[in-house]
Amino acid sequence: MAEPDHLIVAGASAGGVEALRDFVAGLPEDLPAAVLVVLHMPAGAASALAAILRRSGTLPTLTAEDGMRLTAGVVYVAVPDHHLLVSNERILLSHGPTENGRRPGINQLFRSAAITWGPRTIGVVLSGSLDDGTAGLSLIKAHGGLAVVQDPEEAVYRSMPDSALAHVPVDFTLPARKIGAVLAESITTRVALPAPARPSSLARLEAEIDAGEQQNSADVTHLTHPVGFSCPDCGGPLYALPDEARYRCRVGHGWTGEALLVEQIVQTEKALWTAVRVLEEKQQLVERMRSDALRRGQRRPADRFAEQSIEHEHAAAVLRRLLTHRNDGPGSSQETEPESAPQFD
Repeated sequence: MAEPDHLIVAGASAGGVEALRDFVAGLPEDLPAAVLVVLHMPAGAASALAAILRRSGTLPTLTAEDGMRLTAGVVYVAVPDHHLLVSNERILLSHGPTENGRRPGINQLFRSAAITWGPRTIGVVLSGSLDDGTAGLSLIKAHGGLAVVQDPEEAVYRSMPDSALAHVPVDFTLPARKIGAVLAESITTRVALPAPARPSSLARLEAEIDAGEQQNSADVTHLTHPVGFSCPDCGGPLYALPDEARYRCRVGHGWTGEALLVEQIVQTEKALWTAVRVLEEKQQLVERMRSDALRRGQRRPADRFAEQSIEHEHAAAVLRRLLTHRNDGPGSSQETEPESAPQFD
């Protein structure tokens, strides 16, 4: 089995199964590169994505295993609840901190590939919600690799392709099915590769975080400054990374601004529904206390409980009306991954 000349890393989210099937279908049999694929998937699921992609193209497609050696012309698929990383010519599966609430994450794969494979890396961003993959694709370009994005007009969810195109000098924007052939030609026609770039302190630190190998949890605080936001995953303070577009907490959870805003909206709605429940329970409780007071002939306490019941009922009704009849608010224009996304078990 041949060692790969290049490494192709591809990431997708919502609408990604269709995009990945087309992408894999377009990969030629004599591809001189190994291909690693990440799709956002639920932590508790048993993914059948490898089997789905195996039926879509001609290349062997395997579920990634820790320590597996990379081979040219083979597609390796991430597994649930583990980051898919590379360490030289081998696969590394990590249970490192989530980024944008995701494990596996696309940025994590792209970062490890950029640092390890440098200019021999090709990053591919496919259909998906929000902006996972943009930071990793930018690092691939900074290390001399190629950046490829699915044509947003073709993507089922175009937020990830649009974000990559807005922030990264992309080499190719193509329909998913045409990407494989173009990449195969690019690999064989690249006359000279640029010298590998030296990873920055931040890139090395983030790679250590991704791999779960961070020795000093305070290192991120030395490279950045606090911004006054809390991490939705652990509640700790968030620190702005030097690009000012992403954030990390002390223990390593990562967030982009877009993903953080969406998560804050989700948590706000959750808190409001909790408030509705508590208010309705309080209203029912004071009604019981009012009835007990009336049975005992205690008119004054009964009147006080009646007033409280009306207040709680009104407050709960106001919140419920806000939640169920609200207009589209901040973040509503963003594509978010549907709750009913298909499970590939």
